Amino acid sequence: MAPAALAPIIDVSQLRELLERDPSADEGALHLLDVRWALDGSTGHHTYLAGHLPGAVYVDLDTELAAPARTGAGRHPLPAPEDFAASLRRAGVTAGSRVVAYDDTTGAPAGRLVWMLRALGHDAAVLDGGLTSWDGELATDEVRPTEGDVPARAWPVTEIADADEVASGSSLVIDARAPERYRGDVEPVDPRAGHIPGAVNLPFTGNLGEDGAFLTPEELRGRFEAAGVEPEQEAIVYCGSGVTAAHDVLALQRAGFHRVRLFPGSWSQWSADPARPVATGATP
Repeated sequence: MAPAALAPIIDVSQLRELLERDPSADEGALHLLDVRWALDGSTGHHTYLAGHLPGAVYVDLDTELAAPARTGAGRHPLPAPEDFAASLRRAGVTAGSRVVAYDDTTGAPAGRLVWMLRALGHDAAVLDGGLTSWDGELATDEVRPTEGDVPARAWPVTEIADADEVASGSSLVIDARAPERYRGDVEPVDPRAGHIPGAVNLPFTGNLGEDGAFLTPEELRGRFEAAGVEPEQEAIVYCGSGVTAAHDVLALQRAGFHRVRLFPGSWSQWSADPARPVATGATP
């Protein structure tokens, strides 16, 4: 009997239920992956060693969930399928298993991994509220699991979009960055300020309530519908480098929108190409 698929976002009570049921004959293994990361290096492997969910394995976003930055692909290109599979195997992930990932901020770093796994058909979810939602003891060991056996799989075209598809105008384009970056008021990282012409701004932080947890599916659906997202229309999401955009993709899936793709190169790729037009201001 195949296990029921995980929702893209689960809370700590659902995680505890999974931990209590696992292992079982019909559900496969459950893997906990710690994806704490920050652009400035303030959180990462060192904070994992200071305290993590028992049994969780650390996964590095920069080196394991992205290929090296390169011209024409952006700051966090998707890794080659075999490289990603090798990272998952190092983390102990096995074929047919379930993965729950967490971080200690907004859920965006964990969301990058969960989106990657779900895009490849692997059952995975983000722990809502991340490490702060856990009310049990933390471990400080370096978990080194038995190597997994998850196979390499090509990135499916049904889940990702390239720059030409973004530019075609056939899909609703969503910008998940902060409003000031969308408007072009500031640009702290990438070559040019502004946004992709025609893109609507839905900052990923708007997927969260004041308590830092994801909004309910109904609240998220209202947010996206107000921005013009329609179930029958495809949406393509981008951000600065393809990390926080995954947060919007998972939130859209939580809200019941499934025709959603991610533009991995995102603004870091688009803005580096002088042939690509740039819009500024608060409107698409």
